[in-house]
Amino acid sequence: MVTADPSVTVLAVTDHPLDLAAHEAAVADRRAGAVVSFQGVVRDHDHGRPVTLLEYEGHPSAEAVLREVAAEVATDPDVYAVAVSHRIGRLEIGDAALVAAVSTAHRAAAFAACARLVDEVKARLPIWKRQVFADGAEEWVNCP
Repeated sequence: MVTADPSVTVLAVTDHPLDLAAHEAAVADRRAGAVVSFQGVVRDHDHGRPVTLLEYEGHPSAEAVLREVAAEVATDPDVYAVAVSHRIGRLEIGDAALVAAVSTAHRAAAFAACARLVDEVKARLPIWKRQVFADGAEEWVNCP
């Protein structure tokens, strides 16, 4: 999904697989000397317990919150463009759950902006994660 803010080039809460390369391409800018990206991937363990899959559920406001976070990061005068998406639904080990990319003139600003983007998404996005463990137990994370 393209947003109304031209510096937020891609933004989605989706049940479709996420494409990091597409997010990186979306923030390409002739002025940019740096593109920093992040891909949060489903791992096979959590605190020493084997994980078999994750399932994400999002509140109806999740995309609006994601848009707000991306727009805030995009207001940084060093940032040329922002792209960010979060996956919902069932994810297998190795699937991308969150992808983000940011472009700036210089690497330090790009690393800082991408880190801020990911940290704010993780802190504010109303998406809850159900982890299923190898022993059949399950656990909800970030669920009020």
